[in-house]
Formats: sequence, structure tokens, C-alpha cells
Amino acid sequence: MCGRTSCHLPRDVLTRACAYQDRHGQPRLPEWRHPDKYCPSYNNSPQSNSPVLLSRLHFEKGADSSERVIAPMRWGLIPSWFKEGDPSKLQFNTSNCRSDTIMEKPSFKVPLGKGRRCVVLADGFYEWQRCQRTSQRQPYFIYFPQIKTEKPGSIGAAHSPEDWEKVWDNWRPLTMAGIFDCWEPPEGGDCLYSYTIITVDSCKCLSDIHHRMPAILDGEEAVSKWLDFGKISTQEALKLIHPTENIIFHPVSHVVNNSRNNTPECLIPVDLLVKKELKASCSSQKMLQWLATKSPKKENPKTSQKAESDVPQWSSQFLQKSPFPTKRGSARLLEQWLKKEEEEEPMAKRPHSQ
Repeated sequence: MCGRTSCHLPRDVLTRACAYQDRHGQPRLPEWRHPDKYCPSYNNSPQSNSPVLLSRLHFEKGADSSERVIAPMRWGLIPSWFKEGDPSKLQFNTSNCRSDTIMEKPSFKVPLGKGRRCVVLADGFYEWQRCQRTSQRQPYFIYFPQIKTEKPGSIGAAHSPEDWEKVWDNWRPLTMAGIFDCWEPPEGGDCLYSYTIITVDSCKCLSDIHHRMPAILDGEEAVSKWLDFGKISTQEALKLIHPTENIIFHPVSHVVNNSRNNTPECLIPVDLLVKKELKASCSSQKMLQWLATKSPKKENPKTSQKAESDVPQWSSQFLQKSPFPTKRGSARLLEQWLKKEEEEEPMAKRPHSQ
């Protein structure tokens, strides 16, 4: 299952991370719909708004189905046929949709048949592992392997918040397959767009944490096929729904258990043996301090976007496999996640939201 995510990237950074090529091979940036509804968060839960990618053709007749837009949508699909005036009165949970029953339940089968496929964007998602012999559950943060890339002419070390942003601006968002629908209130009013995340059996490296995981679309080709409902049929698109091993994870603090906690502490790795933050190397300090300077806040809808030439192009061919074992409770896992550089600096202070 997937019941909690993080998507804390500022709107302009998230836009650049979703750069793509249209049907003609031209580099493009997705446009936003209702950007004022996007609020970055380290701790998204169902019924909150989260950004999703979808084809422009869903909003504009005659548009090229390969062109993309980003739209904040409610997490938890409200079927178009729902007759109550209050979406919260829906009697069943639609935050997730099992891949093996997707064609059996009208709530999901109908919008899927209409081509209402989307890609849910996140830094990663949280999952809880039930500890043996106790009733406690240990949260983990799960995400794509990341590669630190530096732009030509950039400095090798970060000495200011501006430099940290340059170094850590290349976070690759997790792209999860979803279905959305459009519900119109019976008594009139604005349409409500909402989505569900498709889930599959967990991959081998996650099976010890939980038996289900989101259907992750790994790479530009998979994302393109899932979104392009005008060219790719439902039957063909469903072939993309399967587990992936191309993920890594680390344990995090129980502070994430409360969805009202929305701070960088939700993402910071913890040592399961001593229950404290890990000693941070030079590179990890940059990430933690960058998180501290990027506390969630509403973006200015008028914020200008960077030139398309500055846009990183994401592709699975640039990704590395997880560099460390993924067994639960492993101190070695965390030590390798925070790679020690030749010269370590003192422990980074715990970041606080502003």
C-alpha cells in the first residue's frame, strides 16, 4: 500500500524535474493548472492535495496527447458517479487501487477505460514495518536512487544556501502510476479532480517492510506510455504495472507518524540501534542544510520558470542500482547511504522548519 508521501520541492524545481520531450523530440516543461493549490509538504496524507502529471488532452480538446501538465489533485479518488454532496461521505477507501482488481471495481475501471491515467509525483513514500515481538512499527522513507550532478562551471563544494540549491537541485522525483477522475457536485460548483495510486506486490528488497508497494514507472519511456492515452491503449499501458527493484530506502524518525508534523525531520535517516540522527558526512550535510532552507511554503503563482536549456533530462539509463544492502535494521545500510568522504565535518545540526 501507499498511505503517506513527501513532495517538498518548490514548484519551479519540481517543474524542471519533470522536463520531457514531446512527440516531435522537442524539450518541454509541463505547464501548471491551478498552481496556487500546490503546497510543498514533507508529509502528505490522503485527502490532501498532491501534484500529478497528466496529458494536456484531458483539459484541451484537440491538444497533442503527448504534451503534459501538472495539476494538484485530491488524494483519494471520488468516482464521477458519486451522488452525495460531500466527498468525505464516500464509504470506502480509494487512496490506493490494487492492480489485480483494477478491472473489477467500477470506481477504477470506468476512469481507466476513459484514459484517465496520471503519474503521481513525490520525493518518495513512507512505509511502516511491523517490528517482531512488539506492537511498534518502524517508518521508512523509500525513493529512487539519486545521483549528484553538477552543472558545468559549478563549484565542488557548497558554502551558501544558493550553492546548496545548485548541488541538490537534481533530485529525481518518484513517479507512481495513478488513475484520476472528475467529480461534479450534485448541487453545482467546481469540479473536483482526485486520484488513486495503483499498488502491486512488493519487490524483493521491500518485502520485509511491507507486502505491497506503489506501481512505480521507472524512466521516461514508461511515464510517456502511461500518460499518452491517445496513442497507448489501456491493455498496453497495464503492461507497465509491475514491481521495480530500482529503489532505495532508509529508516526515519517516528515524527512522521503524525501527519500534522511537516518538517525536514520526516526525511532524515536515523540509526535504529541508538535511535538518533546519524553522523553526517560533507555531502549529507549539504542535503540536510538544503532541506532546512526549503521548508514548505506556498509558491508565488507568478514565479518565473527557468529556461528550458537549464532543464535536467531524467532517464533510467542514468540511474545506478542501490549501492548498499536493503535488509531491515541494518546499521551498515545507513552507513553506506551516508557515504563518508575523505574528510568529514562535525555533525550537522538538526534542521528546523522556518
